[in-house]
Amino acid sequence: MNPPNQHCTLQYNWVKETRQLLLRYLSALSPEDLIRPIPSFGNGGSLRDLLVHTANVYQHWIGHIALKTHTVYAKKEDFSNIPEIRDVYREADALIAALLDQQQLMDDNIIFSLNGGQRSTSGFRIFTHVITHEFHHKGQLLSMSRLLGHTPVDTDIIHA
Repeated sequence: MNPPNQHCTLQYNWVKETRQLLLRYLSALSPEDLIRPIPSFGNGGSLRDLLVHTANVYQHWIGHIALKTHTVYAKKEDFSNIPEIRDVYREADALIAALLDQQQLMDDNIIFSLNGGQRSTSGFRIFTHVITHEFHHKGQLLSMSRLLGHTPVDTDIIHA
């Protein structure tokens, strides 16, 4: 018999693997490029801003909504390099581990407020939301780095 959430754990390990490829690539960029605003892209934020936003989504959906923990969101201004950003993702990893340890949360309806209304969803759906959100922004980060004159690396789950 397989342990509960074995496939989610495996899938999240792939997410972490591709994140490490991305962070290794971004760590080779200059600190100035990491925090340089990119006005022609999205909201004009920086690579750092988008990395912190993505980590905050884990904090919000997994920590605040699913696990009902007190959440202190990361502030982009507190991060100036990739090693510091890795720390906030370690926190996201711990939140995911806590969620996956609670099979009932993965299956049950979790009640939360959104845009002034009450909603419900499962922990599994929240898990899916946060990892697809990270992959969406990972593509944006690679495009942003290209706008800064760099050649992105392959960060696909199945990569060359």
